[in-house]
Amino acid sequence: MRESKKENQSLLANEAPPEVERMGLTWLIGAAIATIILWQVPAGNYILYPFTILATWFHEMGHGLMALILGGNFQQLLIFSNGSGVAYYSYNGGLFLGSLSRVVVAAAGPMGPPIAGAALILASRNFKTASWSLKILGGFLLLSTVIWVRSLFGLVAIPLLGLSILGTGLKAPRWLQGFTVQFLGVQACVSTYQQLDYLFSYSAGPLGLSDTAQIQQQLLLPYWFWGTLMAIASLIILVQSLRLAYRAS
Repeated sequence: MRESKKENQSLLANEAPPEVERMGLTWLIGAAIATIILWQVPAGNYILYPFTILATWFHEMGHGLMALILGGNFQQLLIFSNGSGVAYYSYNGGLFLGSLSRVVVAAAGPMGPPIAGAALILASRNFKTASWSLKILGGFLLLSTVIWVRSLFGLVAIPLLGLSILGTGLKAPRWLQGFTVQFLGVQACVSTYQQLDYLFSYSAGPLGLSDTAQIQQQLLLPYWFWGTLMAIASLIILVQSLRLAYRAS
């Protein structure tokens, strides 16, 4: 009987407090909607500035890491104070997926963050995995600074974000760690909408073609089709990950 009671207490210790469980989902959905709207207005990037920088990091790391995974070379990552960024990567010889690799690398910028965000949201159901997720994300921000970040602003901003997230994973109350990892997961998912106009642009300015235009070059269908597809997919990933995270056990 005592052992059963201890097991129940241990299980409850790994779940969010009832008030967080009731209010958390509504708050997160509201935060996601507010974030998407604010990113579309001039003042929004200032209000959400830390998350704008984090969204840029997610996007550019998606490009660079995918190029690395597929046999290319992730050379450097530049992040600037205006919230923009660029990942420099090259294709050394043949890639694992041939010409399709260019499509996957281009799509990894907009779609990598929602996938990572969904993983964070799902990890929040257990405080142990939530805590480890924060530590891993914070540590990876710091590691990426050492290996890839080469802009002056990035060398300051990315470690600050990494230390803040890592500190939360090490010192914050357990329920706050769970909620924080969910919030960061939501921010990662909606980061696709940070530059919604970019998804529906053919040109990326002096950098050349946009991600969706690069996909168009390989798969023929117009860039706006791929922009629409990725915007819808990001929303579905967010909704489904929240549904699974808050599903009654």
